[in-house]
Amino acid sequence: MANSIVLAKNYTNLLDEVYKNASVTADLISDGSMMRAGANANEILYPQISTTGLGDYTRNSGYTTGAVNVSWKTATFNYDRGTKISVDTMDDQETFNIAFGQASASLQREKVAPEADAFTFATLAGITGISTATAATYADAEAFLAALIVAKNKMDEDEVPEENRLLYATPTLMNSVMALDTTKSREILAAFTTKKTVPQSRFYTDIDLLDGSTAGEEAGHYQKSATGKDINFMIIHKPAIIKFDKHVVGNVIDPASNPDADSYIVKYRKYGIVDVYANKVAGIYLSHKA
Repeated sequence: MANSIVLAKNYTNLLDEVYKNASVTADLISDGSMMRAGANANEILYPQISTTGLGDYTRNSGYTTGAVNVSWKTATFNYDRGTKISVDTMDDQETFNIAFGQASASLQREKVAPEADAFTFATLAGITGISTATAATYADAEAFLAALIVAKNKMDEDEVPEENRLLYATPTLMNSVMALDTTKSREILAAFTTKKTVPQSRFYTDIDLLDGSTAGEEAGHYQKSATGKDINFMIIHKPAIIKFDKHVVGNVIDPASNPDADSYIVKYRKYGIVDVYANKVAGIYLSHKA
């Protein structure tokens, strides 16, 4: 029994490590200390702070009296997904004890991480009020760089801080810029704190999350929706977004503890939220194809 427990712990650590390596949006996770429980179980509260501006100073009465306002905005959790995988003991043994471990790792690398990324980008792309470029397919690296300058100008004019601006773009676009190897291209890319490539298969303006049970959706996962468009690039100011996992569980059950079958079971569930602070929508810039 002791060995089985240790084995389960090892598998769980493997799951966590694989997920972190496979996800491209892990950098966007928010600071949980800024979140508070809402009145309902499916809500969280986040602070929004504003102050009054300067007034005229007079030598008789001195300073004008200003004020600070701290309000708590409500956001509703919008992601609740999970699955359960079972591998028979003999199937695992007859594959030299790799079937279960490989199945668990594959779930994280091929399903959990891509879906989390796709959901993050599609959700942010659908937020009302974000900055959006004219829909276009960029013919070459020069066109892409020109679009990045337009995006940078827009965010600069909107007074979005340059620090913590993250650039996400398709490998095709990022690689085209790398091929230029010019001072100009390096300077433009250097304006972003982080630059990451996102496979087009995770980069849509809208997706459908398959429920895993309805006819035609038994395989679960996600797909590009009928109205979804391919994203070229997104610039995300990290402090502008809420990306918070309230509950993530990856339990492993060994056959001795499985009352229904002589099988290993891995259960995975993630319950969280992706949203944008109400007063920081300018911190998201989207470019998608027509």
